[in-house]
Amino acid sequence: MIDCGIIILMNLVYKSFMDQITMQPMRAARAGVRRMIKHKLKTDMTPMVDLGFLLITFFVFTAEISKPTAMNLNMPTDGPPMQTGDSRTITFLMSGNNKLFYYPGKEEDAIKNNLISLITYDEKLGIGKIIREKQLQLERSGIDKKELMVLLKPSKESVYKNTVDILDEMTINGVTRYVLVKPNSLDLKYLEKNQ
Repeated sequence: MIDCGIIILMNLVYKSFMDQITMQPMRAARAGVRRMIKHKLKTDMTPMVDLGFLLITFFVFTAEISKPTAMNLNMPTDGPPMQTGDSRTITFLMSGNNKLFYYPGKEEDAIKNNLISLITYDEKLGIGKIIREKQLQLERSGIDKKELMVLLKPSKESVYKNTVDILDEMTINGVTRYVLVKPNSLDLKYLEKNQ
């Protein structure tokens, strides 16, 4: 027969085990998975607004810089020729093959005295240097440098880019009196000889 003490001990263990099982609350949870907590999504838009204003500022600034500028171009009117002093006049002859000739004063005197020179379109050593030297020469003789008259004579073979380069030099050097005219017969004969 089984000892009574063992039976009493088994009843106590069984009862305490059953008490522990019923004491724990019943949870309907999956094994190993925690319940996900949902938070409300809150987005701070301050950095995005800052970025937006920076982009707007950038595009406005670049649009202001890239505006095209127009240059005034004075063309002579039909009528009698305007007389200018020979000491205040420079003529630039533009021919094909990027050749540029210049002479001071009238073309008859320049051809007769062999004063026509071949120069370059360079602003430091070519056309820009010639213009600045002539302006300095006028100032030394007591004449305002704005009195300089520049005649630009592009031939049919000259390139549009070269004309724009010369017009840029007029603006850079502050020449206010310049005009585009057709080369006359003496100029054309000289250009034909020196092509």
